[in-house]
Amino acid sequence: MARKKKQKLPLVYKPVGFALGWVGGTVAGMLFQKTWKVIRHEDDAPDALDPDRRWGEILLAAAIQGAIFAAVRSAVDRTGAKAIQRSTGVWPAGDRTGRD
Repeated sequence: MARKKKQKLPLVYKPVGFALGWVGGTVAGMLFQKTWKVIRHEDDAPDALDPDRRWGEILLAAAIQGAIFAAVRSAVDRTGAKAIQRSTGVWPAGDRTGRD
């Protein structure tokens, strides 16, 4: 019985993980905008297709944005997994380690 529960839990966790990921992405986007405003005193971060921006600022913005998104995603994933483990006693990733 415990084996079946452990096998099915990752499927149950997928919608929860999706919702947490969406919220985390929204939070990360807002955090990036605030961070960029503090760093460059600009409301809008450069986009890769913006012809008026230089390579350096585009790559700096991308690196900062990537770091923030990765950190927020990891924090959200870990928090969700710990909550599932506390409520069910089973880690939601099954026997796998790492992200797909």
